[in-house]
Amino acid sequence: MNKNEYLALIKDRMGERRYIHSVNVAKSAVQLAEKYGADVEKAEIAGILHDCCKEIPKEEMLQIILSGGIILDATEKSSSKLWHALAGACYVRDVLGIDDEDIFNAVKYHTTGRAGMSLLEKIIFTADFISDERSYSGVEIMREKAFNNIEDAMLFGLQFTISDLVKRKLPIHNNAILCYNDILTILEKKGLL
Repeated sequence: MNKNEYLALIKDRMGERRYIHSVNVAKSAVQLAEKYGADVEKAEIAGILHDCCKEIPKEEMLQIILSGGIILDATEKSSSKLWHALAGACYVRDVLGIDDEDIFNAVKYHTTGRAGMSLLEKIIFTADFISDERSYSGVEIMREKAFNNIEDAMLFGLQFTISDLVKRKLPIHNNAILCYNDILTILEKKGLL
């Protein structure tokens, strides 16, 4: 499939707001890939598809996840908001036939992050925070950081997310904590902390 076919596919799977978000994430992902020297085509595809299962029924998400061989951990079982990323990764691999581990992981971890993320994974994680329609407090700081140092942007995004989850008394996935610690280590090694 090509870019336009992926866009048509997601347009049929989601509402207009989510479609615009996905197009904007793809646009930001391309810009970040160009900035940091990642594969632009893969960044665009992963950006387009990152939320491809966001608006399907939870039962369908769960079926896609289980059929894809993913076993939910305790946090994932209790936090169905995390399911769309897992289902999306399986859908991209198993239904769309995209046999690319980097795209699979970029979709799978775009919500929580994880330790040891590839450049493409970091790009999709960050692009999701800075897409054009985003308007949360601090988005301009995040956008600036994204094009100066992607790990610094990720740290800012993780701090935002973890703080929000703590305030709302919601569980924090272990991958987010491991990602946070990993990004701190990277920034420390670069002398940026």
